[in-house]
Amino acid sequence: MIKTILIISLILFGISIFITFYRIIAGPTFPDRVLAMDVIGVNLISTIAIVSVLFQTRAFFDVILVLGILSFLSTISFSKFIERGVIIERKRDI
Repeated sequence: MIKTILIISLILFGISIFITFYRIIAGPTFPDRVLAMDVIGVNLISTIAIVSVLFQTRAFFDVILVLGILSFLSTISFSKFIERGVIIERKRDI
């Protein structure tokens, strides 16, 4: 019973990732695309967690952690880029 529910949730997460991937391609504004990338990151983390439960292993937890950190950093970087136009400010003495 639980295995069936997990498989159904994997299918629904796959559909959700596909729909948000469409939002990245056809998004009207750049912030919409950044938000869609963040949603895909969260959905991928959830999908990997479900696969880890299905395989009854803890080997994917490191992958989840790295993916979560990268997703967070990319969202922060894109948000700063949208706000200021640059990600890393450098002072030049010229």
